[in-house]
Formats: sequence, structure tokens, C-alpha cells
Amino acid sequence: MKKISRFLDTASTQSFSILGVSGTRALLGFVGFMYYASQYGDRSYLFGPDGVLPWREFVSQLQDNGTFSLYAFSNSDAWFQIVFHLGMLTALAVTCGVGGRLVLALHWVFLWSIYQRQPVLLDGGDNLAYVVIPMLLLTRCYGRLSFSTGVARKVSQRMPSIVKALSHPLHNLGILAVAAQICLVYVVSGLYKVQGQVWQDGTALFYVLRLSEFELPGVSELVYQNEFLVFLGTYSTTIFLVYFPLGILVPRLRPWAALASMSFHLAIGIFMGLTSFALTMMACDLIFLSGALDTALKRCSSLFRRLRSADAGERQSVVVPVSPPASAAQSQPCPATVSSDG
Repeated sequence: MKKISRFLDTASTQSFSILGVSGTRALLGFVGFMYYASQYGDRSYLFGPDGVLPWREFVSQLQDNGTFSLYAFSNSDAWFQIVFHLGMLTALAVTCGVGGRLVLALHWVFLWSIYQRQPVLLDGGDNLAYVVIPMLLLTRCYGRLSFSTGVARKVSQRMPSIVKALSHPLHNLGILAVAAQICLVYVVSGLYKVQGQVWQDGTALFYVLRLSEFELPGVSELVYQNEFLVFLGTYSTTIFLVYFPLGILVPRLRPWAALASMSFHLAIGIFMGLTSFALTMMACDLIFLSGALDTALKRCSSLFRRLRSADAGERQSVVVPVSPPASAAQSQPCPATVSSDG
């Protein structure tokens, strides 16, 4: 009971994983910005009112699904261009850490709108972004890796003391919600795979890498033609997904579990081309690496200061000869002249 009470006291007075959740916010903003940038040249064809999905059909789909999109408000090309570019700028602002929670909320609205406009381009990362971004609104995700304008500090100074007292618990609640969501994604995915026959007999990776949508030419063949790699990749994936939450619960194993997860999704992004999904999952994994990242940054900063001080010491130790001034040279006594008579 003492440990639980001590933990609750700490959670109500201290914010955890600020660096990690700030990295999550920045990387999620980057994923959104790259989605806009990668489709920028074909934006009118993919998302415009006269594009591959006609505007009236798009609005009809929204009504059937009971959802919304800013692109459905008007079939004007000018409105489309305004919404698209505002969404792109908002994603860039979230990446750079400008605007605070208000801009982050706007980013969610713009991202939802463009994802609904063309669902066939999505790879699964959108579903996680839908859920995680509202959770980030509870956290101090602009505490690091952001540009401070001073507005948030002025607003916080005018807030009642009860609101200030709730900032730490709400932040930690948001962190816990993101962590629980990630663990849920892993466990459900792992248990779903266990039920499949190809995952039970260790051949799933062979069939996955042979699909044209998930094939990396020249590399995928080297994997699915090797029985040992197929067997190892299939079973290690299932074991990792199912037991990931256990690694997160142990503090000493937490950074290693997070690094394994990021490596896993990096491989998915490279071999299967699911870049948005992989980066979104890696962004959420950063909350588990906050302590390790903080330690690494402190060591790098300390090493940089040592190198600078050593370089400054070497510069001071170098003696540069200085020629005497002209006035001093003129004041020196002239050598005596020897008379020829002497």
C-alpha cells in the first residue's frame, strides 16, 4: 500500500515522459505533413471535387457512414485548395511545435477530413492517429521539441489553482491512455494471428511477402525463399506482439521492448511499404523511451560541453608572438659609434 500511495502522490505532482510524448506529437505531425506532401502534385486528382472520387459520391458516402469532412462543405475548387493547404500548414506547425493544443486539435480535424476524402490510400496508421491525437490533448506534449511563444505561460498564470493542480494528473492519464492503446493493439493483433493456420505452422511471412502490394523487389525474395528466415520471422512476430505488454511493465525491460517494437515497425515500413502505419506506431513507442532519450541527450550535451571547453583550452595555450610597437623600438638606445681616431 505504501508503494501505491507513493506512486499516486508522485503522479499527482510530477509529469512523466514529457520528452517521449513531445516526440510522439512531433512525429505524428510529420506523418500528416508527409501525407500531404507526397500527394501534393496529384492533389486535385485524388482529393479534388472533380477527381477520381466525385464530390457528390463522396458526400453520399459520408452520409451513409454518419461522419464528416471539411471537404464536403463545398464542391468549389477554391474551397478544396484552402482546406488542403491549411491542413498541410497545420501539420507542419504540429511537427515544429507551434501553436499548442489548439493547433493540435485543428490538425486532428484536418487529418480526419482528408483521410475520409480518399480512404483507399490509407494503410492503417490513420486509425491509430484518430485515437491517439485526442489523448495527446491531455498531455504536455509541447513541453519539449517545440517553439515557445509565451502565450501558454501567460494563460497558465491566470488559471485557478485547481486547474494547475490537475495538469500533472491529466498529463499522466493521457500517457497511460496512449500506453494502454498501444498494448491493446499489440495483444489483439497477436491473438488474432495465433488463430490463423499459417501463423501456427510458421509460414505466414512467406505468403505476406509474396503479395505484390507488400513486396520489396530484390529483397523480399531473399527472405521468403529462406525457410529459416520465414519460420523465425513468423513465430518471433507472434511472440513479440502477445508478450509486448509484459516487457513494458518491467522498467528495466521497457526501453528494450520499445526498441524492439520500433525495429519491428521499421522492417514493416521498409519491406511492406506501410510507411504511415510504421511511423505512427513508432511515434507512440517513443513514450516508453522517454527516460532513455533524456539520458542520451544529457550525455551528448555533457560531451559537447567538454569538447568545447577542451577546444577553448587549446586555443588559450597557443602563444602568438607579438612584435613590439614602433614607439618602443625608437626608444631603444642606439649603439655607440667608434671613432676612427680612437
